Amino acid sequence: MPVDTTDTSTSLPRRVADAYVDALVELDPITGTFLGVAESADRLPDYSPAGHEARAELARRTLDRLAVAETLPGADTAPERRCARLLRERLTAELAVHDADESLRAVSNLFSPIHETRDVFNLMPTETDAHWATVARRLRAVPAAADSYRQSLAAGVERSLFAGPRQVATVVEQLGEWIGGPDDAGWFADFVAKGPDALRAELDAAAEGATEAVARLRDWLRDSYAPAAEGTPDVVGRERYARWVRYWNGTDLDLDEAYAYGWAEFHRLHAEMRAEAEKILPGATPWEALSHLDTAGEAVEGVEEVRVWLQELMDEAIEALDGTHFELAERVRRVESMIAPPGSAAAPYYTSPSLDFTRPGRTWLPTLGETRFPVYGLVSTWYHEGVPGHHLQLAQWAHVAEDLSRYQTTVGGVSANAEGWALYAERLMDELGFLRNAERRLGYLDCQMMRAVRVIIDIGMHLELEIPADSPFHPGERWTPELGLEFMRRHNGRPAEFVESELVRYLGMPGQAIGYKLGERAWLRGREAARAAHGEAFDAKKWHMAALSLGSLGLDDLAAELATL
Repeated sequence: MPVDTTDTSTSLPRRVADAYVDALVELDPITGTFLGVAESADRLPDYSPAGHEARAELARRTLDRLAVAETLPGADTAPERRCARLLRERLTAELAVHDADESLRAVSNLFSPIHETRDVFNLMPTETDAHWATVARRLRAVPAAADSYRQSLAAGVERSLFAGPRQVATVVEQLGEWIGGPDDAGWFADFVAKGPDALRAELDAAAEGATEAVARLRDWLRDSYAPAAEGTPDVVGRERYARWVRYWNGTDLDLDEAYAYGWAEFHRLHAEMRAEAEKILPGATPWEALSHLDTAGEAVEGVEEVRVWLQELMDEAIEALDGTHFELAERVRRVESMIAPPGSAAAPYYTSPSLDFTRPGRTWLPTLGETRFPVYGLVSTWYHEGVPGHHLQLAQWAHVAEDLSRYQTTVGGVSANAEGWALYAERLMDELGFLRNAERRLGYLDCQMMRAVRVIIDIGMHLELEIPADSPFHPGERWTPELGLEFMRRHNGRPAEFVESELVRYLGMPGQAIGYKLGERAWLRGREAARAAHGEAFDAKKWHMAALSLGSLGLDDLAAELATL
């Protein structure tokens, strides 16, 4: 669907949405790189208050244009209606966050302007000298981007709007890893080391400038911002939390019901985990059995070896699922296994393909310095991050972008929709029998338990709720970050460094972590409603492909739309 970006006053909603994407790319070149827009490749966003206001003003203008578009003939068709609902909901949620000045205290160990600034280099092509020349130009833009980010945080200081001390301390530590030390030239220097000799001086100088900019930001956060932020609560309270819940989930949740659901899932999963643990180490608790598997279970030795193993796992899943439970286009079948750069958060993650698929979808494994990788913690996670999880959904969105709108399949994404699908994908692989022994199934249940624990402590900590009387953990007390960390440690098979990183993540991205379980619930409800409507004629493959071709939807709409397929 060709897009007229010069005049959207008489365009239908999908054209308005795609015109918004084009205008956003001008203001946010990192989004352009995610989409594969070559013209964005040597620039970085303006993260200053003025830059944030420019993006907010674009959202306001787009909402005005959308109001006109919704009155035009043809706007009431299902594709136009669905796009319009998403665009209005997303931009309204984003403006609510902006208007509350959240950008003035945006410090997070995973989701912040400085993380975007570094991570975008991992998405840039580096096959030719011309590509590396573009990398050098973007590296030279890092100091201005870092300074503009600092301007926003300094404006927050002036208004006594601070990030929590845990976020600040963690990011200071992360930036120190990026900077390097006496025996480590730093992340940017390492990145350009594989560039061509013809551009060596230019690349090294640009990398040095980027590293110095990160060092200046680190020093300011450590020496000026952190002392000023001392005493700021790490939790955000009910009002801010509700705003972020809408942003991450596309719905206004009944938070008390969601908290109770988290506890119900905790008890259900705990019982299943005990049964699987008994098969592995009779008499052991689930986490004792997982600890036993760390040394005695199936494992992959070596960083490159685990990257290859994960690639093979995804390739095998594609071969088994394509034509049986999914119908995949050839370009969707391509996904790459990668090792995450040092200084990343501890959790694995996925990056989407560009819209033209010149950059494939990729999964990323942070090694945290380890060289031995127990399989029980990898299998279900890669069904989540890769196939049939994030990769099948987000690559399918890119594949059908021309039939929907680029907005619905890219920047209009709702975290709880995508994370809910990925958790549903884990469950699907269990339903289909891919978790072929107790070891792998206990790992899957441990992943599910982590998501249930997220619902409990993310809502519980930020709202300071009471721990229920039937809890095996501190009944009657009110949640604090300290109790949240202890609870996670007791009910998690992962290393302490991972657990601590996760807690900091929840405190810095309030409302995001609950979307996994609540999104999965919406996907399951939608599937069961469609199954009930079709009876014996229900076709799971057809339903999966129709569901993955809807594009983004918030949880307000997801289950209802899935039920009609």
